[in-house]
Amino acid sequence: MVLIGLVGEGIQRSHAPLLHQAEADRQGIRLHYTTIDSAEHGLAAGDLPQLLRWARTLGYRGLNVTHPFKQDVVRHLDELSREAAVLGAVNTVVFDDGVTRGYNTDAPGFARSFASDFHDARRDGVVQLGAGGAGSAVAHALLSLGVRHLTIVDVERAKAARLARALAAEFGADRVTVSAPDELAAVLARADGVVNTTPIGMAHHPGSPVPESQLREDLWVADIVYRPFDTALLRAARAVGAPTLHGGGMNAYQAAVAFEYFTGRPADADAMRAHSAELLSSGR
Repeated sequence: MVLIGLVGEGIQRSHAPLLHQAEADRQGIRLHYTTIDSAEHGLAAGDLPQLLRWARTLGYRGLNVTHPFKQDVVRHLDELSREAAVLGAVNTVVFDDGVTRGYNTDAPGFARSFASDFHDARRDGVVQLGAGGAGSAVAHALLSLGVRHLTIVDVERAKAARLARALAAEFGADRVTVSAPDELAAVLARADGVVNTTPIGMAHHPGSPVPESQLREDLWVADIVYRPFDTALLRAARAVGAPTLHGGGMNAYQAAVAFEYFTGRPADADAMRAHSAELLSSGR
């Protein structure tokens, strides 16, 4: 039995258990996936060390980690993959021979989704909303995908600045800058695309992070939120004729990478994405 779980806030309707268990069934692996909702159990970042010890003691192979713990969990791990160390964010923790290792599968997940569905999208200038755990992964993926200049916008300017410094060290200072939320209209006006990596748009954070008046037909729009599948931002973008990319692809592809870390077996990423699409279309 491979025992894994998901830790985060408001995760009861996450597709992670269904995606992992279906892939395990296809491969003949006995797997059980649990959810540990911090909102339901009153857990905070300070509880992460105890939670990790508890999971390890109970025989968990590993944990997926989501909002709001992707950055907080880093300091409690023994080892980090290179990508997780650069990003300062972890969404997959594996317990292995007494060592707790952290990985980031969000970056390759977003990169594969973007390359699959938005391969011909212009990427001279892109605006990213959010500099949190998922945001750091997406920013790294965007620059790796050839975005010439990335502008990061976050209500916590210090957080955005820290991410920009980390990215500049790897990609060059001329490729990433930080802007304040009140400058959003100006930076969007000269951008090719915008990516939302904030929780705004999720069921428990309704709304859109971009006013509809700032969207336009030649500005592509990507949203990493996948529940709901059709966020307010994506609906507004389609209303003005803009190309859109939903978060379902990233979610499925990052799950495929995590599955490989948990089980040591290659995952059928395309099958996992097809399953994700079925779940989303059925409203589950």
